[in-house]
Amino acid sequence: MFGWGSKGAAARAQVPTREESLARLRKALDECDAVVIGAGAGLSTAAGLAYDGERFQRYFGDFGDKYHFADMYSGGFYPYATLEEFWTFWSRYIYINRYVALPDDGPYQQLLDLVREKNYFVLTTNVDHCFQRAGFSKDRLFYTQGDYGLWQCSEPCHQKTYDNRAVVEEMLKCQGFSIADDGELTLPEGVTPAMAVPEECVPHCPVCGKPMSMNLRSDDTFVEDEGWHRHAKLYANFMQEYSRSRVLFLELGVGYNTPGIIKYPFWQYTARNPRATYACLNLGQAAAPKEILPQSALLDGDIASTLAELR
Repeated sequence: MFGWGSKGAAARAQVPTREESLARLRKALDECDAVVIGAGAGLSTAAGLAYDGERFQRYFGDFGDKYHFADMYSGGFYPYATLEEFWTFWSRYIYINRYVALPDDGPYQQLLDLVREKNYFVLTTNVDHCFQRAGFSKDRLFYTQGDYGLWQCSEPCHQKTYDNRAVVEEMLKCQGFSIADDGELTLPEGVTPAMAVPEECVPHCPVCGKPMSMNLRSDDTFVEDEGWHRHAKLYANFMQEYSRSRVLFLELGVGYNTPGIIKYPFWQYTARNPRATYACLNLGQAAAPKEILPQSALLDGDIASTLAELR
């Protein structure tokens, strides 16, 4: 689709300045018939859900010391010798990224303030359910890559997922952690956390008895359950209804790990619809093809600060 000749108007289009981008985005927010939000990992990072640094040391310092990795992402792929140790790591990982409360005025809440009165839909590759936790309507969300809060059969022998919060919290208590009234995960003073949960805490499939696994898209075993298909249909219907309308495609924190899910489709939708606006909020990666630059708002910088500026 992209790659028009160098003599075309698109080739002569200039990259909009920050001031032009802010004005274009504000105008699109004011006048649009619908907003399609596309969110990647950068948005959750802006909300404080960093996978390394102090946050990693606070909850996974023992794993880092033992296995010499320095971030949660690496730890999630480590080949632990036992399921008891595997679920010790993953119970912490799940809880702090899926169930701990979000800040009252973080970027997710700022984004909701901007679109609350709009006709919006969210497409995201994030699996932390921050949108739902921040108050976005559940029926306006499509989580394409899974959910930290769900388990599935590792086989899988059937296409169903299972909520994991109660079992995860029990695992954490077995390790020595406490869960405060506000949901914060704490370690009592003087307590060294266990690095292996009891065998009876290890989840197994209720149908075939095989070990459970996370409902995260990493290979062809990912379970697309009934809820996944329902939300995929809601998204498809929304896109069809507003395909020729004044649509704002608002992309936040999307990188190039899986650009075919959000970024490239947003570019294509914008190119097909002269009434559409494409906005990209990203730290160091705010860009668009030259063909849609006249319809684009490119805001390079901290997402939280940019949303605060817009609001």
